[in-house]
Amino acid sequence: MMIIVQFLNVLGIFNLLVFRLLDKVRTTRKLVFILVFLCFFTSIIITNDVSLITFVPFAILALKKANAEDLIIFTVVLQTIAANMGAMLLPIGSPHNIFMYYVSGISFISFIMLLLPYVIVSFIFLFILCFTVSKREITVPVIDEIDDNICLNNNVGGFFKKVFSGVDYFLLLTFVAFFILIGNLQNMPFIYEFFKNLIVGNELVCGILASQIISNVPAGVMLSGFSTNYKAIILGINIGGLGTLIASMANLISYKIFINEFNNLKWKFIGIFTVWNIILLAILVVVYLIIG
Repeated sequence: MMIIVQFLNVLGIFNLLVFRLLDKVRTTRKLVFILVFLCFFTSIIITNDVSLITFVPFAILALKKANAEDLIIFTVVLQTIAANMGAMLLPIGSPHNIFMYYVSGISFISFIMLLLPYVIVSFIFLFILCFTVSKREITVPVIDEIDDNICLNNNVGGFFKKVFSGVDYFLLLTFVAFFILIGNLQNMPFIYEFFKNLIVGNELVCGILASQIISNVPAGVMLSGFSTNYKAIILGINIGGLGTLIASMANLISYKIFINEFNNLKWKFIGIFTVWNIILLAILVVVYLIIG
């Protein structure tokens, strides 16, 4: 998916789509609404990771063209939350839910009903935040030339070099490293016993806390190896996708895409990201305490 998105970007497809969007959407508030909820709804079907790989670069480009760069951090943060929360609705929405649905044997409807209240609350939270965006008029920019005229010059080698050099291979290696770590921990007897005693009976709390350190996909893999209280694990790792930057692999995707464009703003991004994630995490924990 990273290669496909970079391919479309180099071809200038994103540019064309952005101009079409800006021609229809004339205020910054409406633009942010569309960019955020594109991630929310598409993540339900194509997973949160793929949704962010696709729409975060698109959002950055759209806001640049709309002369609304001041809204980029806020929008990307909300997109990330939206992708993580929308992905909870169906078992196919995220890698950890695909894994837990397979391991747990929970029925399709039961899985949806387990997470539906948290999806609804998250939707309302995002809607309110989007509504706080200033309502400024957008001036439609003039369509740019095709990027560097790569296609026009028939420079096939240069085209593919630009496509493959734009893929974040370090991010892919990070994902691999997480799974190697978890596999090694589960094969150490003393570590296994320690975690089993710690996790059993505390699956939801352990799911949230483990996600903050190793992200929710490896956390789901790890916890399911120690406990069969799958519903608590599913809730824990889904709610636990909020919080720190590392709590979800999808968070790292957004962060890496953002700092590739605005490396000087990385600490500001992390600060804003953490604040809104912790607020929603706290809200969802309260919802859990109310409905059980």
